[in-house]
Amino acid sequence: MKLPGSLLVPLLLIASTRAATKTHSIVLGKSVAIKLMDGQTGGEARIRPLLVDDRLREYTSGAAHDVTDRLFVVRRAYRINDYLPEDQKKVPVWRWQRGDWLLVNRRTGNVSAINLPDFDPFYSVVSWYRDYGAYCGVVDEGAKVSALVVQLGNKKPVMRKPLAAAKAGDQPDSECPAPKWQRDPTRVTFEPAGGPALTVDVRGRSADIAEKSEKEDSPGTQ
Repeated sequence: MKLPGSLLVPLLLIASTRAATKTHSIVLGKSVAIKLMDGQTGGEARIRPLLVDDRLREYTSGAAHDVTDRLFVVRRAYRINDYLPEDQKKVPVWRWQRGDWLLVNRRTGNVSAINLPDFDPFYSVVSWYRDYGAYCGVVDEGAKVSALVVQLGNKKPVMRKPLAAAKAGDQPDSECPAPKWQRDPTRVTFEPAGGPALTVDVRGRSADIAEKSEKEDSPGTQ
């Protein structure tokens, strides 16, 4: 039976609206303990599968951070083949490794990698607040370390400032722990080992070095 044009258009609009408003099931599954590749803190971690509409999309490590009621970020975990051509057993040798960060949209079900300049999977520890991420970035095999603040949706870092260089042989995460955030004003503090702390005020898409008051600088103050 052929529908009149006056009925066909509304039906197409209803179908299109339903498809656009389809809700997706986003689930972080049960965590399990795994061994990490050498060079990562502790050598152990817990991972969880990221399921979108009951289908495995990624494995994740650590806690997720809610950016908005629609968006959250979580760190990816993956297996890499550690097989050598000289190995007797001709089968893959899978080793777990922590990777980059993912942005997950609960409404659309989209999962995408986040661009974090100078992010090092063995060294950088990202601390999230709202849509900002703060971490220590590494370039030139650890010879140069920088404090970075990034904002989701902004291609360029909000701030990048050089810090003391990492020392060869140090354990990952030991040189620069997760930066500490505070609100009102929005401020983040980097505390690299062996170097002075760095505090910056974050205002929109910019950041300024926070000035300490005389009281804060005075010895013996509480």
